[in-house]
Parts: sequence; C-alpha cells; structure tokens
Amino acid sequence: MTGFRVREHRVEVPVDRADPHRFGSIEVFAREIVDPAQDRDDLPLVLFLQGGPGGQSPRPMPGGGWWATLLRTHRVVLLDQRGTGRSGRVDGTDLAAFDDAAAAAGYLACFRADAIVEDAETLRRTVYGGRRWSTLGQSYGGFLTLTYLSRHPEALEACWVTGGLPPVGATAEDVYAATYPRQEARNRAFRRAFPDDVDLLGRLADRVAAGGVTLPTGEELTVERLQALGMPLGMSTGVDDLHWLLDTALDRRGEPAPGFLAEVGRRTGFDANPLYAVLQEVIYHSGPREPGWAAAAEHARRPGFAVDARPLLLTGEAIFPWMYEQVPALRPFRAAAEELAARTDWPELYDVDRLAANEVPVAAVQYVDDPYVDLDLALRTADGLGSSQVWITNEFLHDGLRVAGDAILPRLQDLTAGRWSVTSR
Repeated sequence: MTGFRVREHRVEVPVDRADPHRFGSIEVFAREIVDPAQDRDDLPLVLFLQGGPGGQSPRPMPGGGWWATLLRTHRVVLLDQRGTGRSGRVDGTDLAAFDDAAAAAGYLACFRADAIVEDAETLRRTVYGGRRWSTLGQSYGGFLTLTYLSRHPEALEACWVTGGLPPVGATAEDVYAATYPRQEARNRAFRRAFPDDVDLLGRLADRVAAGGVTLPTGEELTVERLQALGMPLGMSTGVDDLHWLLDTALDRRGEPAPGFLAEVGRRTGFDANPLYAVLQEVIYHSGPREPGWAAAAEHARRPGFAVDARPLLLTGEAIFPWMYEQVPALRPFRAAAEELAARTDWPELYDVDRLAANEVPVAAVQYVDDPYVDLDLALRTADGLGSSQVWITNEFLHDGLRVAGDAILPRLQDLTAGRWSVTSR
C-alpha cells in the first residue's frame, strides 16, 4: 500500500466542560485515514493519541510510517488535540482576550488530558456511533491513555502505549528528580560519541556569555537557551543531529555563524507549539500539590548544569521561568504560566482503583535509556494497572514508534491478543 483515503471530521465542544458558558466552544478536528482497498470494509478503529503536550497529530505521507502498519487492519483516527493544529490552536494572541492572568490561566487549564479524553468521547459518539476503538498513545499519549482508562474504559478495545506510561501518584518534582540523571547520561553518550564537540560547546558558551550574540528574531542568545539544544538527546537521531548542527556553528572568525543562530532560534523558539511549554509541568498535576516550578527547583540542586560549568551540560525536556522572558513566542504566556505554577489544587486525572481493576488489554513498550519518561516511575504505574504487560527494551529511544513502528506495533498487538507475553520483571 502506498497511499490512503482521507476523511475529515469536526465536532464542537465546550472549552470548559464544567462551565460551558465560561469560555464558549471550540471546534475539534480529526483526520481519518484508511487503505483505499478496504474503505468499504467494516474495519476496527484505532485512535492515535499524539505526544506533547501541545503537539498536533501527524500529517501522514504516503509510503511509510507507523500508520502503514496499522492501515493493514484498521481505520486510523488522527485527533488534533484541543489547542493544536486545526482544533482551536492556542498561541500568544489568544491571551490578549483575557483581562487578567488568572482568567488566562483558567483557560489554559482547560487543555489537559481530562478535557482531551472527553473530546475524543464526543468524536467517538458523534462520528462513529459509539463504536469501541483501540488507542495508540505515543509519549504524552500514554498519559491520555490512562486518563481514558480511568474515565471511559467501556469505550476501549485495547490500548497500546509507546514510551509513555505516566507516573501515576508521582509529582512533577518526583519526575524531574528521576529524569535529570537520565539527561546527564544522554550528555555522557554525546560526549562519548563526539568528544571534540565538548570543547566546541564550551567555546560557544563562553562566547555567548560574553554577550552580544543575537538571534535572527532579535533577542540576545543566552547560555541557558544554548543548553536547551539538549532537549532532543532522548531521540534516536538526537546525538548525531546535535553534532552536525555544531559542525558549522562557528564562522571563519570564530563567531557563531548566522545559519547556526537561525537553527538555534527555531529549535528553542516554541513558535509552532507554545502549549508544549505552557503545559509541560501542568500535565503531571493531579490533586493537591505544592506551588512552584518543579524543573527549575531540580535544576538549581544540580550545579553540574550551571551556565558556567564545564563541560557544558545540555538540559532535556524541561521548561524554566527564564523562557517566558527570553523567547518571544512565550512572552504573552508569562503571567498565566506563573499563575499555573502557583496553583495548588488540580482535578485528579487518574482513578487508581479503576486502573487497578482494569480489564482492557494494555501493552506498553518502555525504553531503558529514555530521559523523558522515567522507566522506574513507569513500571510503578504498570504494577498498579490491571490487564497490562510491559515490554522493556534498550533497542530504541523515545521515538521508537517513529523509527521502528513496523517492528514495535506488531509486538504490542501480539501482547494484547495473547500471542506473545513478556518475561516477568
């Protein structure tokens, strides 16, 4: 199969389901794809739950991708989660409509997993007549999966999770305490692979710290923002990609090259997905919590990540208050983000009793070296999840589904169908 047939679906949903008149409604968009040869067949449905937060569903291209594997047997539903893509995308201009930061924060708090799951349920009931479907959750999509299992298990046939079992019962502070050492390990992997880049990074950091290095978008580059280039180190190509970015980082005068600066601005700018930054810590909040910025607090406890430490350590999947000052796309969110960080009471995302009694077959793959989703916290979640099996592997990093979906998906399907079982931990 080299192509697929596409259908587009739209449903209208309230922004705030607890108070539908508070923020009005938005249109949620989903794209359904199917093998043209099977379009008239009564195929089972699978809903893809995208990683993120703040990431739109993939725009599939003919000829490959994990969807090619699923299209052999399923119709695939690609949901643009609320606030992304064509589902009421949120950017800085939207916050100008609010009179104060508290109201803006209240609006942004309506874009979490609980609301996304209810949107999916509206789509399932309205467009698909209430048919049950399976889910495939990548990364944050695994968080959505367990929220779905907590709220509407009757809607689900089977659930497949790739690198995304959430840390149920853990705080954001617990998450960063666990993932910072994993990011340190990814830094060591980078240094082993490309030892000459260690000195280059140090020279770049020293030059940036001296001041006067400006990005094409007009703002001054800082060492903190340079360190943020380490966010993709948990991906399969992250180490090599960073090396090749640094390959032409300096011009003939030893100054940061224009092309390098443009790429730094793009990679650390959040223009395409500001909700990724705004909701990064919010996705972990479930029930009462202490206020504050979890990643920033953990960062401060680790002097090895200081801007003047050498070798320069690159940060991972973490959002810091300085970003709302330095990154133009995030500046409109600054006051609202502070409000979200200060909030101490959040709706519960997971029903631990219902998860323990779960009967929907769940198969998850977790990656040993993944710095974004801590393996130990994920396995603790799996221990409290009924009817689940976890395949643990060091063959892939966080983007295993993207680079090896044709190998990973059949195994997960075999797990939920009982054709394969994993060795007990």
